[in-house]
Amino acid sequence: MTAHVELQVGQAIFAELLSEARARTLLLISPLSEDDLRKQHDVLMSPIIWDLGHIAQFEEVWLGQNIESGGTGSEGLSGMFDPFTNPRSVRGGLPLPSLGECVELLAVVRERTLARLAGVSFDSDAPLLHDGYVYQMVLQHEYQHNETILQTLQLKQGEPYRAPRAYSPPAAAPILVESACDPFGNMVRFPGGLVELGTDNRSVAYDNERPRHQARVRSFWIDLTPVTNQEYLEFVEAGGYQKRELWSPEGWAFREKEQLAAPKYWTREGGEWHVRYMDRKGPVNPELPVCHVCFHEAEAFARYAGKRLPTEAEWEAAASWDPATGEKRRYPWGDEPVTPERANVDQLSFQPAPMGAYADNISPIGCYGMIGDVWEWTASDFAGYSGYSTFPYQEYSETFFGPEYKVLRGGSWATRPGAIRNTFRNWDYPIRRQIFSGFRCARDA
Repeated sequence: MTAHVELQVGQAIFAELLSEARARTLLLISPLSEDDLRKQHDVLMSPIIWDLGHIAQFEEVWLGQNIESGGTGSEGLSGMFDPFTNPRSVRGGLPLPSLGECVELLAVVRERTLARLAGVSFDSDAPLLHDGYVYQMVLQHEYQHNETILQTLQLKQGEPYRAPRAYSPPAAAPILVESACDPFGNMVRFPGGLVELGTDNRSVAYDNERPRHQARVRSFWIDLTPVTNQEYLEFVEAGGYQKRELWSPEGWAFREKEQLAAPKYWTREGGEWHVRYMDRKGPVNPELPVCHVCFHEAEAFARYAGKRLPTEAEWEAAASWDPATGEKRRYPWGDEPVTPERANVDQLSFQPAPMGAYADNISPIGCYGMIGDVWEWTASDFAGYSGYSTFPYQEYSETFFGPEYKVLRGGSWATRPGAIRNTFRNWDYPIRRQIFSGFRCARDA
């Protein structure tokens, strides 16, 4: 039972957001048995019980210990819920708590969080509290674990996960962009020039999104839409997985080791390709963006198409920069917040949407769908921008800087609205396929 506390307007908003985030977490796990929650369904992913305990400990550390210490904070996780001491591959062997114990832990931590919230001032000079930064960070942390949990549920062993769908995506619709007419087909042109990338936002954005800076981007062409199942199917049927010249040496070695022949969750049945999204399986829908491909598959397709993957600077320029006005947008359509009406986000459709389904999801130069549906691989390694400064803890970004990780942009259907924007940077190993990842191609102008 949560103690009654008197909250000011800003405090009440965060209390409501924290409550809504927790309700979503509990909704996603509601169809699962305790055995399913405790099982490690794949070595790439944690048992879901571990995610729940980690969510609780992260909240206690950041909205409790680090606020009370008055410092800038440090991740400070310990024991079995420390992700660095216990990588995913070993979490199935930990003495994990029961579901009841986890739910009680989440509730007890939340009660303490709300009691402390009543005494918090967001006008504080403390970097963690200014503009509510630490509360936004904890919210985004839970949102991101929601998506991680959904990756686990797509991999679920035994009976498929019974997805609590709330709606179906809209139908496909024509994408009306005059600049889409080009000599290569289905591409739009960015004219090049000096653009602004990143952000100086210190209330929501992570440290790797900062600082806002200028960069000169050469003119390039970029796909109007993410690569569709139909386009990718043509690559598969043309023998793209057997043509070594399309693959990098690292990509070919991975393809050989894993015997890749199609995107993850595609199966050949009766001469037709089928795909599974959670508990639904059927013929591959040609109008949806291809999903569950790794960086190496995306790169091989791009070579097959006579194109390449965009750099993340090109991706962000195409998503956010308006060449006509010289202004940067927070989202492709403008600065209005992302909602499930503007883009296929927020999880409860449980699959990508057909091309053109969201008429507002158009960038300044005419690219469709740069927020939602599928994360998009870029050609860029994950690194800090010039002027990067770690805040508030090294383990979120800096630990992962290096050529072994590739950057993804744009979010997916499984991304919550509060955890995506044009400047948001995701990253993963180039071999990862369990993530909700697709791509679009680019070409020099």
